[in-house]
Amino acid sequence: MEAIRKILDNNKAWVRTMTDRDPGFFEGLAKGQSPNYLFIGCSDSRVPANEITGTGPGEMFVHRNIANQVFPSDLSMLSVLQYAVEVLDVKHVIVCGHYGCGGVKAGCGPAVNGTVDHWLGQVRELNFVFQSRLAQLPDDEQRHRMMVQLSVLRGVRNLANTPIVQNMWKRGPRPMLHGLVYDIRDGLLDPLVIGLDSWHHVDEELRDLWGVVERHQATPLDFSDR
Repeated sequence: MEAIRKILDNNKAWVRTMTDRDPGFFEGLAKGQSPNYLFIGCSDSRVPANEITGTGPGEMFVHRNIANQVFPSDLSMLSVLQYAVEVLDVKHVIVCGHYGCGGVKAGCGPAVNGTVDHWLGQVRELNFVFQSRLAQLPDDEQRHRMMVQLSVLRGVRNLANTPIVQNMWKRGPRPMLHGLVYDIRDGLLDPLVIGLDSWHHVDEELRDLWGVVERHQATPLDFSDR
């Protein structure tokens, strides 16, 4: 019970802080939401979407699952995506992985983990497809980082393939898709691809997932002017 009381006390303290800063804060939130972003991230407790992006309540719509997977058949993700882009009219959809991801490690390992193994099938497929190239890397840490990046890029490509995004792009260049990786060791977001706003753009950038990863590793991309 003590752990729950701590959460309730923290909540009351947070409410006091927010209302001291803006007496009408919660009244404004109650009127509705108009977030600018949809964040698809990992369930890992060390990757809090709002905190690592510096966004507040009402600014970011969030969907999280083990290893930030994006499946064309995942009704939960598709429902979130459809509501975000068709109803809330978000401008940016972010797939965000993180280095040190236990889900990616499990998907690349030989151990039997139970139900989650079914969920991580796409990670295993990527690991199999790129196994010869991954084997050329010097150590397990480098292989893991590459797999995290490949998984994010695959997720962005899968998003672009959904009828939801395809139909939105027929109307104009939104939403824009982005692939990021969060580094728990320094707290920084690592941009892999940013601003994909058409199938042509996606195909041009992500036709060769490994090529994108290699290019990113050789010359870190600079998006400071975007």
